[in-house]
Amino acid sequence: MAIGELTLTLLLPLPGALLIACIPGDRNQLIRRIAILFSLFTLLFSWSLLGKFDPAAGLQFAEVHDWNSRLGSSFALGVDGFSFPMILLATLLCFVAVLASAGITERCKGYYVLIMLLESAMLGVFMAQDWALFYLFWEMTLIPLFFLIDRWGGQQRQTASLNFVLYTMGGSVFMLLSLLVVFDAIPNHSFAMSNFLAGAKALPQPTQVLIFLGFLIGFGVKMPIFPIHGWLPLAHVQAPSPVSILLSGILLKMGSYGLLRAAEMLPMAVVQLQSLLVVLAFVSLIYGGLLAWRQSDLKAMIAYSSISHMGVVLLGIATLNLAGLTGALTQMVAHGLVAGALFLLIGLLYERTHTREVTHYSSLVQTMPRFAFFTTLAFIGAVGMPGTAGFIAELHTLIGGFSRWGWIMVLLTVGVLISAAYAIRTVGFLFTGPVRSEMQSVPDLQRHEMFAAGLLCVGIILIGVMPAQVLNLFHHSASRFSAVFSGM
Repeated sequence: MAIGELTLTLLLPLPGALLIACIPGDRNQLIRRIAILFSLFTLLFSWSLLGKFDPAAGLQFAEVHDWNSRLGSSFALGVDGFSFPMILLATLLCFVAVLASAGITERCKGYYVLIMLLESAMLGVFMAQDWALFYLFWEMTLIPLFFLIDRWGGQQRQTASLNFVLYTMGGSVFMLLSLLVVFDAIPNHSFAMSNFLAGAKALPQPTQVLIFLGFLIGFGVKMPIFPIHGWLPLAHVQAPSPVSILLSGILLKMGSYGLLRAAEMLPMAVVQLQSLLVVLAFVSLIYGGLLAWRQSDLKAMIAYSSISHMGVVLLGIATLNLAGLTGALTQMVAHGLVAGALFLLIGLLYERTHTREVTHYSSLVQTMPRFAFFTTLAFIGAVGMPGTAGFIAELHTLIGGFSRWGWIMVLLTVGVLISAAYAIRTVGFLFTGPVRSEMQSVPDLQRHEMFAAGLLCVGIILIGVMPAQVLNLFHHSASRFSAVFSGM
């Protein structure tokens, strides 16, 4: 049986995990080099598919293999304008996370094996074209993440890992129930996403609403949206910084990606619950921003800002029009790059100073000019200043929301102002004032650290300055999605 391009991309990290598992545990440098090599292979191979991807077509690189015909499930993979950009983002951030893991010096073997397994599971979520396969990959991400937080996290790592698993598994129960209800309702009893898409639309509106609420809880926990976000701040603060890059940069996007698939499948329910979605979006946007503004712990601040930024994604989805959805998809990519860069840089700073309290720093621009440059650039991207990816995302969301709800979209600008307030405050604490004696000898970024930060910051600027290429990737799928709701 020939191995398809998506299957190969999905499996590429696994030989790396197997090879690392066979190496003696005291060969830390060799283990790290193998992890970097295989994450780089996966990155390069996935990005090589960009030349073959046709933005004007639908599902591409599709492959279907019989898995369990009696159950109606198959090993079905494929990508479209929703999933392919997420795969590119995932392989990029996994490579950056491995590069940023130089500070992991204990139990390196287990750490890198889990990172490789996690990458495959995350890629599987975005590639799956069968809901049973999707659910399998979704649950598979929990196992490596639990151990990565529990074994290599901070002082409260056990509490953080347990909260993460309980929240996510609790949400998964609702998602599974919704999947089973749809499976039972459609005539051919198949888990294929195409069959679910055709069969679920024929269900009556009350049934669609109940099913979609189950999906909203299941995917909303992972996004996360208010009030089911409780696992996020603790998990981010306690997780190793490279794991935080993956948590915020990719894991949150799994939730919004799943919600998009559910919304496309249950259009009448989404229209009925549109007001609920927009309220949750605005509450998440402003609530997350206010909590981020109150934090003095740098990782906690970035964690709460993720709730605010994912509120923009939910708001764009709730518009149900092309402009808003384009904004949501662009924000998913923009937030992945921005949050990845911020967690990377703050993690590198913590490794040097062993503190995350923003008040413990001042005038780092004199001792760490390269760190100051990349961090300031990342915060500019987080605010969504013109010339960055966040601006493109927020502008499209604002246009889509204004055409749907009018002047209520002023609340989006309030959220942007709040994010600007804590970003400017943080940059002020870090890079202005007198140089503290204990910070005079802090080393600046090394070459491999600058390379990792530079990859993400270049992406933030390139999308902001030349957005056409990224927007073109989304356009066909976003147009198809919005067309479903145009006559409703």
